Amino acid sequence: MTNRDIAKNLVDLVGGKSNIISVINCMTRCRLKLKDSLKARIGEIKKSEGVLGIVETDGELQVIYGPGKVNKITEEVKKIIEKSVLLGEDAVAETKGRLKQKNNTKFKNMLKRLGSIFIPLIPLFVACGLILAVNNIAGVYFGVEYKTTTAAKIIGLIGNGVFSILSILVGVNTAKEFGSQMPMMGGVLGGILSSAELAKITLFGKALTPGRGGIISVIIVVVLACFIERTCRKFVPDVLDLFVTPLLTLTISVLAALCILQPIGGFISYSIGIVVAKTIASNNMVVSVISGGISGALFLPLVMTGMHQALTPIHADLIANVGFTVLLPVLATAGMSQVGATIAVLRKTKNERLKKVARNGLVPGFLGIGEPLIYGVTLPLGKPFLGACLGAGAGGAVMAMFKVGAVAIGVSGLPLALLIANGKIGLFLIGVVVSYIGGYFFTSILGFEDPVD
Repeated sequence: MTNRDIAKNLVDLVGGKSNIISVINCMTRCRLKLKDSLKARIGEIKKSEGVLGIVETDGELQVIYGPGKVNKITEEVKKIIEKSVLLGEDAVAETKGRLKQKNNTKFKNMLKRLGSIFIPLIPLFVACGLILAVNNIAGVYFGVEYKTTTAAKIIGLIGNGVFSILSILVGVNTAKEFGSQMPMMGGVLGGILSSAELAKITLFGKALTPGRGGIISVIIVVVLACFIERTCRKFVPDVLDLFVTPLLTLTISVLAALCILQPIGGFISYSIGIVVAKTIASNNMVVSVISGGISGALFLPLVMTGMHQALTPIHADLIANVGFTVLLPVLATAGMSQVGATIAVLRKTKNERLKKVARNGLVPGFLGIGEPLIYGVTLPLGKPFLGACLGAGAGGAVMAMFKVGAVAIGVSGLPLALLIANGKIGLFLIGVVVSYIGGYFFTSILGFEDPVD
C-alpha cells in the first residue's frame, strides 16, 4: 500500500473524516483527536499495514508508524480532511468552500500567509511597543543619564522582549504556515540569521552582519527549507528520514542564506544609503525633494528586508561631521504614514477584530513603534501598505524640502520632535501631518477588501 492508501484506510477505520477533530504527529506516532473514540475499530487498525502499535489516551488515539513514515502518512491524512472541508459536507463547510475559492488568488493567498505568520505576535508587538515608546520618551526628556539607570535598562529589556527573538518566532510561524513537519527548524534558521556570531565570520572578503535581510530573509530562507524538506522526504528512505532530512534541510538553507542573501543585501543596502544621504543633502531643491519622496516611500520595504541597518553608520557620520542627520526625519515618515493608513482602515472596516488590532496599534504608532500596524493591519490587507508607502513619500518630500535634521538617532514618531536641529520643530511637525494625511488619503483612494474572517 502507498502512504496515501494507508492514510485512507486509517481515516475509514477511525470513523471517517467527520469523526476526526485534528491530526498531528510526533517523531513516531500519528495522533488523532476523535469526536467519538468508540467509532474507532482498534483491532482492525492494529492489523493494518505499517502499524507498529497503538496507544490510547484521553480523547486521543496514537497510531505508531515509526520515524519518517509517520510524517508522510500524517500529511496524507491532513490532505484528506482538508479536501472534505473544501467539498462541503454540510451547509457551513460549503459556504466556507465558496468563500475560499473566491479568494483563492496568488496575491491574496500570499497576504493571508503573511497575516498568519504575524497575527499571533500582535499582542506582543503592542505591549513591547508601548514600553519601548515610553522608555524612548523618558530617555529624550531626562537625557543620557537616564539611559544608564537600572530602571531604564530593565524597562528596555522588557520592551525589546519580542523584538530580540522576532526572527526566531517568525521562523517557527513561517515553517508551520508552509507545512513543515519540523516547525522548530524555522526557529533555528531565524536564530542563526540573527546570531551575533555572524559578525565574527568573513565571507568573500566582507564580514557578515547579524540580522541582515531582516524578517523577509527569514521568511524566504524558511520557505526554502520547507521546499528542501519536502523534496528530501520524497527520496530519503523512511529509516534514514529522521537523520538525513533535518541535516540536509538545515545545512543547505543556511549556506544559501549566507552565500547569497547576506552579500547581495549588504551591497544593495550600503549603496542605497550613500546615494540617499547625498541626494537629500543636495543644494538642488528638486533633487532633494525627489530623493526625499522616493526614500520615504521605499523605507518600509527596506525595513522589512533589514537593509536599513546599513544606514546607522551613515546617520552617525552625518551627525559627527554636520551636527545632524537629514536622513532620519525623511525615513521616519514611513512609520507616521502607517498611522494615517490605519485610521483610514479603522474608519472603513466592519471587522471587529481588525478594529481592535488597529486601535491597539495606534498609540505605539504615534510614538514611533510601527510593527503592530505593519504586521497587524496594513501589510496583511495589501493596499493599505501601499497607501502608507505613498503617504511616506509625500511626507519625506516635505522633510527633504525643509532640510529637517535630527541631532541623534534611536527615536522615531512624534518623540523625534525633541531631537530636531536648528529650531525646525515646526517644519518637522508639518512633515508629520503631511505623512498622516498622505497615508490616510492614499489608503482611502486605493481601498481594500474588508476581511470576512
